[in-house]
Amino acid sequence: MRSIAECFLLLFTVSLPGCHNRQQGSVKAETEVLQPKDSTYLFNGVTLDGWEITNFGTQGQVNISDDEIILGMGDGCTGITWKGDFPAADYEVTLEAKKVDGNDFFCGMTFPVGEYPCTLIIGGWGGTVVGLSSINGLDASENETTINRSFEKDRWYRISLRVTVSKIEARIDDEIVIDFTTDGNILSIRPEVELSKPFGIASWRTTASLRNIRVIPFSGNN
Repeated sequence: MRSIAECFLLLFTVSLPGCHNRQQGSVKAETEVLQPKDSTYLFNGVTLDGWEITNFGTQGQVNISDDEIILGMGDGCTGITWKGDFPAADYEVTLEAKKVDGNDFFCGMTFPVGEYPCTLIIGGWGGTVVGLSSINGLDASENETTINRSFEKDRWYRISLRVTVSKIEARIDDEIVIDFTTDGNILSIRPEVELSKPFGIASWRTTASLRNIRVIPFSGNN
C-alpha cells in the first residue's frame, strides 16, 4: 500500500498538467480579446476616434459599450460620420449591425460612388425595406433595388457593401440583396442624411448597435 504522502504526490502530479493547460487557455483568451484591430477597421472598439456624432438635431444618445457603438433612439436620425479620408470608389465596407428597439432602419449607410452620394437602407419603412436611396429621385422603398425582408431584434446581421463607379453590390449574411449598375442612373441622398457625407451610418427612430466596421480598398479590376 502507498503511504498518504505517496498518494498526495501522485494526485499532485496528475493534476498539474490540467491546471497548466487551463492557465494557458486563460492567457490565450485574454490575448485574443486584447489583440489590436488592424488599419482596415474604422472603429477601434473603445473610442470614436476618427468619427463625430452627427448633429442631425433629432438624434438620441450615442454610446460605446462592449466593443459596440450604440445609436440611441431619437426623434429622427441618430448616427456617426467618418471625418478621415475615405475612397470615392473601388472599396468594400463590412460591418455587423443589429436592431435593439424600434421599427425602422437600423443601418442607413451613406457612401460615395465617385462624385455622387447614395445611402444603403437596411430595415426601413416600418422595418422591412432594403434598398438604395435614392435612384433617379426615387427612395429605397420605390425603385428597382427595393426588396422586403424581415429582421429580428437583438440579432447581429453581417452587412457588406462593394462599390465601384459603375456598380453597387450589397450583401446581408453573404446573400446578395442588391446588384445595381449605376450607368445611366442619377444617384442622390435624402436631405435627412446630408450630414452623413461622405461616409456615415445612422438609424431612424430606432436603437441600433454597430461593430467591426471596416473599409477595404481594392483594384477596380477585381
